[in-house]
Amino acid sequence: MTELWEGLVTAVKLIISLDPEVMQIAGRSLAISATSSAIAALICLPLGAVIHFNRFPGKRTLINIIQTLFSLPTVAVGLFVFVMFSSAGPLGGFGIMFSPAVMVVGQVVLIIPLMLGLIISALSATDKAITDTAVSLGASGFQMSVITFREARFGVLAGLIMGFGRAISEVGLSLMVGGNIRGFTRTITTAISLETSKGDLELALALGMILIFIALVINIGLNRIQQR
Repeated sequence: MTELWEGLVTAVKLIISLDPEVMQIAGRSLAISATSSAIAALICLPLGAVIHFNRFPGKRTLINIIQTLFSLPTVAVGLFVFVMFSSAGPLGGFGIMFSPAVMVVGQVVLIIPLMLGLIISALSATDKAITDTAVSLGASGFQMSVITFREARFGVLAGLIMGFGRAISEVGLSLMVGGNIRGFTRTITTAISLETSKGDLELALALGMILIFIALVINIGLNRIQQR
């Protein structure tokens, strides 16, 4: 118990003193996850609109598949990305294996189903009378989409935040394709895993506190959105 308490005290000191290694790892995690979330959002927002506003055979099945992929294991995505971008893979020519770039690609693949499903759900939850009124007043398809997104903006934003939370908290994918290289691809979750296995509880606890703080901020943001 004494060792744990001393570890917590040291971890707090590392955070308060803005330890360079701790700040570097935390900053890299935020940068990679924010980049992947932004790319995924650029894909999911128009794709979600296309799926929601159009009727086509198999639409319900497609949405069910997307929702099933919410719980897609990170190691499965990591394996897929590893096979695709390894030197023997079809995309190995890009030479981005074990780099932040391939970690971004992997996280984009991981969070797209979650973001896309929540965006479609948010759009589906809007009052149908709003779109009917817009159409009756002569609104174009694009204008109707803008109006619907405006009404569903809080639900859509919640979906984007959830995607970011999923990205920054994953560990299996980053380990498999990033390699956990110090000063290059090491993130909060991979560093916690490594330092814990080495017995360096101080650094692991410091990074764990930062991750919990980020999760708390995300949760508070989601609660505020839901209240509105």
